[in-house]
Amino acid sequence: MELENNTQISKFLLLEFSEKPELQPLIFAIFLSMYLITVFGNLLITLAVSSDACLHTPMYFFLSNLSFVDICFTSTTIPKMLWNIQTHSKVITYEACITQMYFYILFAGLDDFLLAVMACDRYVAICHPLQYVVIMSPRLCGLLVLLSWTMTIMYSLLHSLMVLRLSFCSDLEIHHFFCELNQVIQLSCSDTFLNNIVIYFSTALFGGGPFAGIIYSYSKIVSSITGISSAQGKYKAFSTCASHLSVVSLFYCTVLGVYLSPAVTHSSHSSATASVMYTVVMPMLNPFIYSLRNKDIKRSLKRFYLGMPGIKPPVT
Repeated sequence: MELENNTQISKFLLLEFSEKPELQPLIFAIFLSMYLITVFGNLLITLAVSSDACLHTPMYFFLSNLSFVDICFTSTTIPKMLWNIQTHSKVITYEACITQMYFYILFAGLDDFLLAVMACDRYVAICHPLQYVVIMSPRLCGLLVLLSWTMTIMYSLLHSLMVLRLSFCSDLEIHHFFCELNQVIQLSCSDTFLNNIVIYFSTALFGGGPFAGIIYSYSKIVSSITGISSAQGKYKAFSTCASHLSVVSLFYCTVLGVYLSPAVTHSSHSSATASVMYTVVMPMLNPFIYSLRNKDIKRSLKRFYLGMPGIKPPVT
């Protein structure tokens, strides 16, 4: 493919959530708070898993990777938006826009793949408990994460190279708070037919594949749980995948709501607002979902907290 970019542009303009200056400090404070909670919560999960030998299992290995990816995912968009609010600017350079788009697609795709890998892990744990340790070996877990990274790097690189071949017109305002792929392509003066074809096929392959894996895994899990005779056994089996199922539902409901809802599709402000759900809110909620009902995570976080310098355990 010949990559020729004849555009002479040097910058794009990003959409603001509100044109009212008096609301900018409030918007800044809200997004800064959500960003700090996201980074701090996911960082705690990562540190807790890495520092506690009891959590060195496949499930928590994948969870720590998901937490790391969520930090990176949110960091691709929110810091730039906060900087623009603080400096009263809507400008993002052409190079920064392409870079942001690349990493946004990369980490969004990693979220999708890791959720699918975690679903497979729960499938093996519930449907094949006796072979779990043998099947989910450290080598296989590492290969699954490496494969996820390799696939998403290729996926995001493909879309970035496809955008580099486009030329752009005088209308440089992106109707989003970050460089979203579809919004950038819509600004092009070039023929975008090939770009759209690549988007449809690659999304069906790289998005539909993990989703199909999740559906298959949970269909087998449900079938296995219904075969358990005792109510306590059913509850215990379901509780092991309840947190993951909640995160999967939140992820796909928000993403599908953004890209399939007619109201969102025809309104740039609605699209940007809805995108906050999966770019900010979902990564922020993940640590709470995985820790509130998880005794292992709670115990590990308590040990991590008490192990910090200057922190003494309560006297009983």
